[in-house]
Amino acid sequence: MTAEPTETAESGDRTAEPAGRPLPLWLALPAALGAGLVLLLAFPPYGVWWLAPVGVALLSVAVHRRRMRAGFGLGALAGLALFLPMLSWTNLYTGNVPWLLLSGLQAAYLGLLGLALAFTGPLVDRLRWSWPLVTGVLWVAQEALRDRTPFGGFPWGRLAFSQGDSPMLRLAAYGGAPLVTFAVAVAGGLLVVAVWRPWRGLPVAGWLRGGGFVAGAAALVAGGLLVPLAGAGSDTARVAIVQGNVPRMGLDFNAQRQAVLDNHVDATIELAGQVARGEAERPDLVVWPENSSDVDPTRNASAGRRISEAANAIGAPILVGAVLLGPDEGQVRNAGLVWLPGTGLDGAQMYVKRHPVPFAEYVPLREIARMVSKEVDRVRNDFVAGTEPGVLRVGGVTLGDVICFEVAYDEVVRDTVTGGAQVLVVQTNNATFNVAEAEQQLAMVRLRAVEHGREALMASTVGVSGFVGADGRVTGATGFNTRAVVTRQMHLGEARTVATRVGLWPEVALLAMAVAALAAATLTRRRPLPGVGTATAGDPADAEER
Repeated sequence: MTAEPTETAESGDRTAEPAGRPLPLWLALPAALGAGLVLLLAFPPYGVWWLAPVGVALLSVAVHRRRMRAGFGLGALAGLALFLPMLSWTNLYTGNVPWLLLSGLQAAYLGLLGLALAFTGPLVDRLRWSWPLVTGVLWVAQEALRDRTPFGGFPWGRLAFSQGDSPMLRLAAYGGAPLVTFAVAVAGGLLVVAVWRPWRGLPVAGWLRGGGFVAGAAALVAGGLLVPLAGAGSDTARVAIVQGNVPRMGLDFNAQRQAVLDNHVDATIELAGQVARGEAERPDLVVWPENSSDVDPTRNASAGRRISEAANAIGAPILVGAVLLGPDEGQVRNAGLVWLPGTGLDGAQMYVKRHPVPFAEYVPLREIARMVSKEVDRVRNDFVAGTEPGVLRVGGVTLGDVICFEVAYDEVVRDTVTGGAQVLVVQTNNATFNVAEAEQQLAMVRLRAVEHGREALMASTVGVSGFVGADGRVTGATGFNTRAVVTRQMHLGEARTVATRVGLWPEVALLAMAVAALAAATLTRRRPLPGVGTATAGDPADAEER
């Protein structure tokens, strides 16, 4: 894949390899574009998880030995190929501007990754063994930055979230999403080392060596099967998910709020009828999704009576997803409420969403944002963030409640488990999106279940709802845009995984390694290998690169 070297490495550096030119631009461009598309196919709804290392490898090949600005451009191209189709559900009801802005912003982070990969090129050329390691830590660094900036970040599209059916998902129990991302990227780095060789000089030994690196990547992936997982708890609770559905998909679901509430009440009462007839077992807990009651039941007596009707009929507590007015004028809260049979609202058990979505649940810099798109005025009331983790104690079961996109944020979920959660609950509303978005979100629930050794569930207004075992397997998944009720016996977890105990430290360690790699690359670039980074304006390699 590289040109034959014309110079030799310095005699004092045994690990250095003579360098050649970057991949020709006419190959680098489709490689970058292909990287994004291949990564897309690794994620739901496609779910070809083993393509993720291939996408990592394609991007690395495209940017290697290029100038940093070229690395940024090729990385951004890969990002657009990934995020434009992945996030297309954001333009279903809001138009193209928010979709293009969000996709472009996310692509810029992959541009920074491409820049960093290009910057570290001389280092991995000199120390070929370091290439997989450097690739892994730079991917983790890119995701760490993207997960937190701006306005709290947007973690969609993390490599770890593509691995729902992969053996590497089990690594989440020891280092969370950062460790899974690192393993995927290291596997991709091994593939790069396998193909980036002047094979013509080593017709037999070279191919064997390359095959060894490919086998190493396969062994890394398959090795996940050897990672032990925590056993399920002995105590159980029967939990029912009610997916009431909405009359119409779209942003006007709020205009249908009484109908949406009635749908969830009626479905719960139907379940109670099945219990009374002996056709189903009575659940210990019923979970309704986010926005199942956008009529504030703490202020609207009619809404409160309807929820009480459902709770009394089923004879079990209901976790209700509700929008609450206040605390101040023009403010609202996205909350999970516990509604008890006979007594109604349990005021002591309430979770308020800690991570509202910018430009969807609140609008930062509203006047400036309005200049970009009038759609921001659809958000008339800003959602106020809660301050406490979603640890709710209901009928002898401690729930770890997170709402919608919060499942993508490591610390929001972990805080519920360290607070005592025995099962994880994700309340969500997918009525403004599509089935692809719902399946991408369910993939995140799968990782969280393994990460913390807790069985989990996702309850959606329209789907996909379902249960997830502590090993990441999905059961009882519902269809999309349908009404459904599913019930399962859930094991209550008690033991904490390594990932739960160590929290952010694996990511911090990998970030420190990324900083060290960039520092080492800075030193290496001052003393480059022959033929690397020394092209002049009239050099053919320079012309290729541009």
